This record gives sequence, structure tokens and C-alpha cells, in this order.
Amino acid sequence: MNAIAETVMLDSASTSVTNAVVMDCRIEKIFYGDFLAVRDSRVPIKKNKIIGFIGPSGCGKSTVLRSLNRMNDLIPIFRFEGKVTYHGQDIYDRKVDPVVVRRYIGMVFQQPNPFSMSIFDNVAFGLRLNRFKGDLSERVEQALRGAALWNEVKDKLKNSGLSLSGGQQQRLCIARAIATEPDMLLMDEPCSALDPIATRKVEELMLELKEKYTIAIVTHNMQQAMRVADTTAFFAVDISQGSRTGYLVEMGATRQIFEQPQQQLTREYVRGEFS
Repeated sequence: MNAIAETVMLDSASTSVTNAVVMDCRIEKIFYGDFLAVRDSRVPIKKNKIIGFIGPSGCGKSTVLRSLNRMNDLIPIFRFEGKVTYHGQDIYDRKVDPVVVRRYIGMVFQQPNPFSMSIFDNVAFGLRLNRFKGDLSERVEQALRGAALWNEVKDKLKNSGLSLSGGQQQRLCIARAIATEPDMLLMDEPCSALDPIATRKVEELMLELKEKYTIAIVTHNMQQAMRVADTTAFFAVDISQGSRTGYLVEMGATRQIFEQPQQQLTREYVRGEFS
């Protein structure tokens, strides 16, 4: 059995404690080739909470998020220095299979990206890939219910996932992500392409999903962070060395970050003095 799978199984009882840290991300440096993208950032993530990553464009929010399930490994020039422990296991350890990491830490992207196949097959895709042996129809229904989409699509499961509206497509992608029953969900600006009504539905869904999953979300919408995040991490850009390098400025309870930030840079950002 893979080290990550073993660790999750062994730690399942201990992490049932509310507020237990399920992931501790300690970034020393992240490079794309010779470019230093992120430096000196530590982000502990608590069980069944939503953490929001905010900050100006180019500050490394998405890079940090994608480091949490090794999605950046798909970029040949990416290099990570530091440690990301998940249930105590370093996911960047050489014996850890990144495919298994992504089985336990699912991802929802900025643009809805349903596959060109039926609604049913979209949700079943990861289950089949992982050779799921149970009742496929039951698990698909469970995932669609979990994504608050079942009542809208139950009579058209054979229709293409691409036939759905943008908001429905994003919830379909969430259903696909949770069908394999991950432990964490990473969401990279999941509402940026959606209208306000669809955005509200996805935000309400996030608040429901955190009862079962730990969620990390990147958002440019500070109001969204205030509405859904329990904890907020603010990243900024350091240009002192002649390049744009992201780093963590401040992290804390969302209300504290927005109402009583400890750092001047955070105060300026949440007041809208720069973006």
C-alpha cells in the first residue's frame, strides 16, 4: 500500500478531533526554472475548515494551492523546496506516488471542465479509473447529491455534461471530485467564471461540504473569503530583488484578518488600497 494511503488509514481516528491540523505546508522556495515564484510561507490547514488564499495577482496563491496535491509536478520546470505533511506524511517524499496524493486531495479548477461525455460518466470517471468495486450508480447519485445537483440532473444522466449551465458544470466537477471520497478539496477560484446566482450556490455548497471535507480555496473576491473561509491567508509580492516573488504576509481567523489585521500590508490590501 502507498505511504499516503497507509498514513490516512492510520490517522483517521486521530484526525477526527475538531481543529486537528491535517496538512502543514512549509514552503522554503518554489521555482519555475530559475524564477523564484514563492518563498518563506507556512500554511497549516485544519480539519473540516475552509481556508481562503487571498492576495494580488502574481503573489503565488494558485502555485501554493497546487503544491498541496503535487499538481505542479505536471510542469517540467517546477521545483519545490520545503515540506508538505499530510496526516504527518511528507507528500514530496520520493516513496509517495503523486497520483495517490490526488486521490485523497481532490481539485476543482477555475473554469468548469466537464469531460465530453455524459453527466453520469463524468462523475463515474474517477471511480472507474480507481477500479471502484461497489455500486457505481449508487456512488454517482451520492456524489451528485453531495454537490447539490441530483435533483436538477437525475432525469438526464445520459445527457452530455457540456449541456449544463456554467454553474451546473462547476457543481458537476465538484461531484466528480468528491465521488472518490477524498479527504480534502482544493478549489482554484471556482466561482470566477460564474454569475452571482451560481456563485452563491457554490458558496452554500462549500459550507455544506466542509462538514465532511477540509477545503482550501483561492479567491480574488474578498467578500467571498469573508462569507466562506474560517481562516484566511494573505499573500503579497516581493519585488525587492528585482523579480516578483510571492510570500505569506499574514494568516489568521478570517474575521481578524479583515477587521484587525496585524500587518500594515494586510490592512492596505483589505481596505482596497492596492490589488
